Amino acid sequence: METIGWKVGGDQGEGIDSTGDVLATVLNRLGYHVYGYKSFSSRIRGGHTHYMVRIGDRRVMAPSHACHVLVALTQETIDRNVAEVVEGGVVLADEAFGPSLPASATGVTLLVLPLTAMAREAGGLIMRNMVAVGASAQLLGLPLKAFEDYARDKFARKGEAVVASNVAALRAGHEAARERAPGVVFPLPPGDGRARYVMSGNQAMALGAYAAGCRIMAAYPITPATEVMEYLTPLLPRRGGAVVQMEDELASIVLTIGAGFAGVRAMTCTSGPGLSLMQEAIGLAGMTETPTVLIDCQRAGPSTGMPTKNEQSDIEALIHGGHGEAPRIVLAPGTPEQAFSDVVLAFNLAERYQCPVLVASDLSLSLWPQTVESLPVREVTIDRGERVSSEALLAMGKDVFQRYALTESGISPRSIPGQPNGQFLATGAEHGGSGKVTEDPVNRVQMMRKRFEKIRNSFDVPGIVDSGPADAPVLLVGFGSNVGPMLEARELLEAQGLRARVAQVRVLSPFPAAALAPLVAAARDVVVVESNATGQLRRLMGENGVHGDCVRSVLKYDGTLFYPEEIVRSVLEGAGVQEVLR
Repeated sequence: METIGWKVGGDQGEGIDSTGDVLATVLNRLGYHVYGYKSFSSRIRGGHTHYMVRIGDRRVMAPSHACHVLVALTQETIDRNVAEVVEGGVVLADEAFGPSLPASATGVTLLVLPLTAMAREAGGLIMRNMVAVGASAQLLGLPLKAFEDYARDKFARKGEAVVASNVAALRAGHEAARERAPGVVFPLPPGDGRARYVMSGNQAMALGAYAAGCRIMAAYPITPATEVMEYLTPLLPRRGGAVVQMEDELASIVLTIGAGFAGVRAMTCTSGPGLSLMQEAIGLAGMTETPTVLIDCQRAGPSTGMPTKNEQSDIEALIHGGHGEAPRIVLAPGTPEQAFSDVVLAFNLAERYQCPVLVASDLSLSLWPQTVESLPVREVTIDRGERVSSEALLAMGKDVFQRYALTESGISPRSIPGQPNGQFLATGAEHGGSGKVTEDPVNRVQMMRKRFEKIRNSFDVPGIVDSGPADAPVLLVGFGSNVGPMLEARELLEAQGLRARVAQVRVLSPFPAAALAPLVAAARDVVVVESNATGQLRRLMGENGVHGDCVRSVLKYDGTLFYPEEIVRSVLEGAGVQEVLR
C-alpha cells in the first residue's frame, strides 16, 4: 500500500494533538483515507509526544515506520524520530530551538522556519500549530483553501478575530515553506472528495450505545476509556438518560447492574485496573441473571502499568475473572464500525441471555482516529429479550410467577420492578426459581446448568471473520486492533509470493472453536498475533481444542501496536514463539 506519513512532535501540552487533528480532518474532507496514532505520556504537560498521520487513497488501518514529513517543535523530536524519515523526506523544524540533524540522517532535508515568530505575529504562540499545518500543506501539495475553510468552520463561534488569526497563521506557514523549500516535496494525488468520517473506537462505541437505547452510563474516569463517557455526556440527556460519574469502579458496576435490574439499558466502561475491581459485581450480575454491558479498553499492565500504551492482556480476566463460575459473553471488535455494531449487539445479547456482556476493546482501537466510510446505523435492531407482560402477570395471580423458572432454553422470562404480581427478589446467594435462597444440591446443579446452557443452546453470533484464499499456506489469527496490521501484512506477503489468510476472532467467549478449527487445520503455518507477553489468545485456542504443531505465537508487549512489516518478518523467519519488541 502506497501511503504518505506525516508526523508532528514536541512537548506534551503544547497542542500536538490539535495539530494532527487539523491535518487529519482536512485530509478526510478532501477525500483521503487517514489513520492517526500517537505516543504520549501519563501526564498533562511535559515529556515528548508525537502524532503520526498516515495518508492513503484507500482504507488505512495500521501504523507505519515511514515518515515523509516530520514537523519538529523540539530537538528531542528530531533525535527520537529522524530515523523513520525516508530518503528524500523533510524535517520541518522551528527556528526557535536551533535545530540540527544527526550525521546519520542522510538524504533528509532540514527545513528551518520561524514557526514561533510567525505564530506570535499572527496572534500568539497558540497559533504555532496552524503555521506548521500551513507549511505542511505546501510540502504535500494540498490546497490551502481547504485548511482556511476548516479554520472558519472551527472557530466561527469564537469571533472573526480568532478566525482571521488562524487563517493568517496558515498563510504565513504556507508562504514561508513555498519560499524556502524546493517546490512540493511529496505531492499527494487529488482526493476523491467523498464525505467520510474520521472516528476513534471510543466515539463509535458511544454512538453504538446511543443507537442501542442506552439510558444510563455509570463510570469512573480511566485512560483510555474515559472518552466513551465524555462522548455520551451530551447525548444521553436527549433521550431522557444520563451519564453519572461515580466515586469509583465498584460503584459504577453496581449502579449499572441496578439499572439493568430495573429494566433500563445501562452500561459502564473501564480499563484493566477497573475491570479487576468490578469482578465480584460481574459475578453478581451472572448469578442474578441481570443484563449488564461493560466496555474494557485494555491498556498495558499489571497494576498501573503504562496507562497510555497499548496491550491485549485482559483476555483471561474478561472471560474468567472473579470467583466461581457464571456465563459471560465477550465480544472483540477490531474497527470503529465493528465497535459500533458490537456495543449495539452487547445490549441485545445482555437482555436476550440475561447475563453480563463485555466488549474487549484496546487502547489503539479506543483512541486512534481513522477514516470510516459509514456506520451501520440502518442495521440496528433492538431485542429486549423475554419479558413477561403485565397482563400475563395479572392473569397468574399473586405468588405464582417465578423469575428463575427452569425452561427448556435456560432463559427465564423476567419481570420488572413495578409490575403487579412480578417477582423482584434477587440475591447473590444461590436460589431457586422464586429467587429465595437455597443450598439444596439438586437445585444447585439445576441452576448452574440453567445459567450456562442458555448460552450453549442458542448462541449464534459469528465468531470468526476470515479473508484471503482458502488454500493459503499461512493463517494469521488475531483480534482487536491487530486486524489492521494483519490485513496489510497479508498484502505484503502476497507481494512476495506467499499467500496468506487472516482470521479475526470476533467473539472471545463463548469461543468460536468450531469456526476457527477448520481454518487452522487447512494451514501449514498458523501465526497467532497478539499484544501480550504470555500468548493468551493462543492458550485460549488450545483450551477450546484448537491447536496443532503448526500453531505459534508472535507477541508484542512494549506498548506499541504491531507494524505490518513486523508480522511479515515473523512469518518469514519461521517456527517458535517470537517476540517483536523495540
